[in-house]
Amino acid sequence: MHEAVIVSTARTPVGTARKGSLNDVDAFELATLVVGEAVRRAGVDPELVDDVVLGEALYGGGDIARYAAIEAGLINAPGVAHNRHCASGMAAIQTAAASIMTGMDKVVVAGGTNSSSTSPRAKRRAPGTDDVVDWYSPTHRNTPEAPNYDMSITVGWNAAVKAGLSRHDLDAWALRSHQRAVAGIDAGSFKEEIVPVEVTRRDGTTFSFDTDEHPRRDTSLERLGALKVLHPEIEGFSITAGNASGTNDGAGAVVLTSRAFAEANGLEPLAVIRSWASVGVPPAETGLAPVRAIPKALERAGLGIADVTLWEINEAFASVPAAACKLLGIDDEIVNILGSGCSLGHPIAMTGTRQIVTLTHELRRRGGGVAVSSMCAGGGMASAVVFEVPAVS
Repeated sequence: MHEAVIVSTARTPVGTARKGSLNDVDAFELATLVVGEAVRRAGVDPELVDDVVLGEALYGGGDIARYAAIEAGLINAPGVAHNRHCASGMAAIQTAAASIMTGMDKVVVAGGTNSSSTSPRAKRRAPGTDDVVDWYSPTHRNTPEAPNYDMSITVGWNAAVKAGLSRHDLDAWALRSHQRAVAGIDAGSFKEEIVPVEVTRRDGTTFSFDTDEHPRRDTSLERLGALKVLHPEIEGFSITAGNASGTNDGAGAVVLTSRAFAEANGLEPLAVIRSWASVGVPPAETGLAPVRAIPKALERAGLGIADVTLWEINEAFASVPAAACKLLGIDDEIVNILGSGCSLGHPIAMTGTRQIVTLTHELRRRGGGVAVSSMCAGGGMASAVVFEVPAVS
């Protein structure tokens, strides 16, 4: 088996969907930008790229990876689009790493792209009728305990109840997420990973979008506590727009190679993929699925909870990482140290890639270590990746 290493990263800033800076930039353009920039940063000859693997979710199908490969000048590289719902960008990196570790490929670009602002709105004929209705693909069959179009219940609320988390617990987690994200922006922690997007406004003027815009500087526990819950008819319901992730736009990519290829071509490994795992659970337990995926991935790497230097467990809802920390005994002080979904946002198919990119750069600043990136995904799934950042000399 070969070692799969990340030799470059690139991501866009995260935009707030439908009213933010990337409102008129589609997922194809975002993907093209980060794929091309990741290859440029790696210093790899485009002719040597074996494949492009990109996560996409709720964007109408097709092969967005091949589109980006062509537009980025990687004509010889085919492409494959992955969809594991929220974990699509993470699944793309797993697939690329597997191809390299087995020796099938030497250089693969992997990542994810998402534009909630411009995602297609589909229609179909309702079965058994001639009526044409609005439609998008459900994650699972609709049930009262796990509504397929209402993740605030299926993921957020169910996880909070089963882990015994209060409204205060969730709001406090969300507040800290915003505070950490803002502190990271102010400290320049994201600068190295971000590639600015040159955006053309509708009036023809342009601007450079270079900073994550979703974190709120003005939030407070009082403001979060004043928000109305999403389901007041449910007694004790604790999920609000404030302790849930945002709806967002963005894209990210990494270049993975074998260690042998990196050494032969003078490339510096930024991170080494050690293991990964994905699991399925009943849809009503989606928010708790990382509790199963994380130990499985760590066991495959021969590691335990105490061996991990930094974590990011996506805040699809604040209840998801809070529950994982409580049930697995993870120190929440080293979880989501630069924010996550509640603050940075959750551009669905990009998020898994963004988490790995952000953890890689933060660990390099800290001198290296082991990271775990994990997230739940619609339909009762979760995924986790274990990777190691070597000590920086």
